[in-house]
Amino acid sequence: MREQGIDEKDIAEADLRTRRGVFRAVAFRDPVDGHEHMALARGDVRGRADVLVRMHSECMTGDIFGATRCECGDQLGSALDAIVREGAGVLVYLRGHEGRGIGLVAKVRTHILQDDQGLDTVDSATAIGLPVDVRDYGPAARILRHLGVRSVRLMSNNPDKVSALESYGVAVAARVPLLVPVSDDNVRYLTAKRDRLGHDLPQLDAPAVLDEAPVSEVR
Repeated sequence: MREQGIDEKDIAEADLRTRRGVFRAVAFRDPVDGHEHMALARGDVRGRADVLVRMHSECMTGDIFGATRCECGDQLGSALDAIVREGAGVLVYLRGHEGRGIGLVAKVRTHILQDDQGLDTVDSATAIGLPVDVRDYGPAARILRHLGVRSVRLMSNNPDKVSALESYGVAVAARVPLLVPVSDDNVRYLTAKRDRLGHDLPQLDAPAVLDEAPVSEVR
């Protein structure tokens, strides 16, 4: 069955002036999950290969309020900075991904278990009967195709995101680490992501190295 694309009536585009300069804001309603997502594009990406891309999962506490328990807000800013330095790229902000897809209320409940019982981000989710990760990256693949991106260099520390995006037919030429400093507030969270979820986080053991790594070397 042919995959459903994004209908033009469900997309709106306009220039967005930010502290980092001007991006092309592409708001779209995904035909599968029904959420309204946002892509921020910089430069001319149509028809280009190996475009610098970040698929960023919504995190209200980190992205908006600057919570230090996670690294989400820092990664969001770092990804936008990298796209500006590159001169071209796309950040896809994915709604409905709060708490790796369990939702805001459930995420805050997991924080209580982490604070009161010492559970990590994985066990605190399963303790309330919820899955660890239910995010779907289909919307990111669909908007990248709409923007005419031929292949991507994916900014992520999570190798599973590479296979997830490729499963929707988007070629990933490289995975680009997006590392943030370790602090007393985020060390437990980062450690759990490394040890329980397989994220590549060398800054937990050594100074961060931010060079790009070919996909074949990071899987």
